[in-house]
Amino acid sequence: MKLYAKTIAQTLPDWATVVTKSADLFEIEINDEHPNFQSLLEELETEIEPGTFGVKAEDLCSRLGIEMSSPHLHQLVEQAQTLIAEIATHPDYKQLLEVGYQPDLNIADAQTALTYLQWELERNRELSN
Repeated sequence: MKLYAKTIAQTLPDWATVVTKSADLFEIEINDEHPNFQSLLEELETEIEPGTFGVKAEDLCSRLGIEMSSPHLHQLVEQAQTLIAEIATHPDYKQLLEVGYQPDLNIADAQTALTYLQWELERNRELSN
């Protein structure tokens, strides 16, 4: 699991690692299978809405001493394009195709939709300059 933060605590737990650091963004990789992380989740678990239990992101971030950041939309689009490309080449996905998996929309449709979104973001950025 990854988190994007504006600020982080001086020290992070052993199940959290800073992957990248830029002037205004820290990318933090969380080993969500680590027993200490699982214990923290159990400790923070609350009823989010009637009948639904989970952990609020703000509670987790507060405990870690980090301030969350919302990545820019163009960053999310780039990440989504990378993930879709990985899915398209994944052996399990290829195996599904070989045994007859034929969705109404396919990987190429998703890639096209993201490309159109990226073009629109770029067009709006140019218009605002």
